[in-house]
Amino acid sequence: MPGTDRRPLRDRLAAIVREAGDIALTAAKGPLKRWTKEGSSPVSEADIAVNDFLAMRLPPLVPDAAWLSEETEDNSARTEASCVWVVDPIDGTRAYLNQRADWAISIALVEGGRPTLAALYAPVTDELFLAVNGAGATLNGGRLKVAPGEGLGGLHLAGPVRYLNKLVEINPRVLPQPKVHSLALRFARVAGGELDAAFASPNSHDWDLAAADLLVHEAGGALTDFTGQVLSYNRADTGHGALIAAGPARHGELIGLLRDRRSEFA
Repeated sequence: MPGTDRRPLRDRLAAIVREAGDIALTAAKGPLKRWTKEGSSPVSEADIAVNDFLAMRLPPLVPDAAWLSEETEDNSARTEASCVWVVDPIDGTRAYLNQRADWAISIALVEGGRPTLAALYAPVTDELFLAVNGAGATLNGGRLKVAPGEGLGGLHLAGPVRYLNKLVEINPRVLPQPKVHSLALRFARVAGGELDAAFASPNSHDWDLAAADLLVHEAGGALTDFTGQVLSYNRADTGHGALIAAGPARHGELIGLLRDRRSEFA
């Protein structure tokens, strides 16, 4: 129920997401069936195997929670539930299939439209991000904090090329960083201070965002749409518009810039 302290579930969730990571790593060693689903997104046997494992192991943690996963047929009844597991079994499937490191398993418990418990695990680099609403965010046990500072000069930024190029035009001292294929992991890099800010194009979904959203906010930052509106999850439409995450000062400055030059970032 909303308002319940979810800290007692943190260690159990950590163990489950690590097991899920082992499944994905083991699957990557052998030949994998893969196919393309609606929207030209790739999916593989590993995505389904991890999804099935999580669908078995997560429900007992919160018996009244509904279920929303990228790899499970949606059930609209979830919108009536007080809480819901929001899962991306492999966020960054293209990176996974291409044997890159920047993919992750993303899990969040959403209550009252906002994430209250989150785990994000990047198995190749063994990075386990955890967060509980009101109790902070960690990476492998160490506390996460967004990068301090303000202004665009020297800003380490990741996201769609068109957004990065536009910001470089506005301020040549902006420092675009290599693409992070997992959107969840891209925003987690903001939570950990490796990136000062990150963008996402329109059409991301709840499962891409909910866990990273909690990480960013518990690390002292903000993840919002381009108007500065905090995201709401477990709606009938799981899609979201263009997004930005940053520390508080830079987030405010970037939102102001986006507002003043809206047509250039449309």
